[in-house]
Amino acid sequence: MAKRVLLAEDEPNIAESLAFLLERAGFTVEVAPDGRGALESALAAMPDLMILDVMLPGLDGLSVLKELRADNRTQTLPIIMLTAKGQQEDRDAAVAAGANLFITKPFANRELVGAVQALIADADGDSD
Repeated sequence: MAKRVLLAEDEPNIAESLAFLLERAGFTVEVAPDGRGALESALAAMPDLMILDVMLPGLDGLSVLKELRADNRTQTLPIIMLTAKGQQEDRDAAVAAGANLFITKPFANRELVGAVQALIADADGDSD
């Protein structure tokens, strides 16, 4: 069964291209266009990994991350923070809040897919 990735991204073009890229790599992708929807989706049906944009409407990505880490069901959910904001403060805040990885836009497609594959393998205990 394909691993499920929850993608929280409000920019339709980015969401569409990332979903295509991940689906081509064999993942099932669900897209949430805002923070509240992403949080509700993650809690309703636990994905194998979440890609979370920092700047989301409603509830920002950092707030979503903090709420997920505070919930026993999602404390260990692999989460990649994705942002156009590459400042060190943003990176530090995301890592402090529990992000597994922080990737700055623009990014290499291969880098993102590789990160998703590696984090899911680690979560499954399949790492070498």
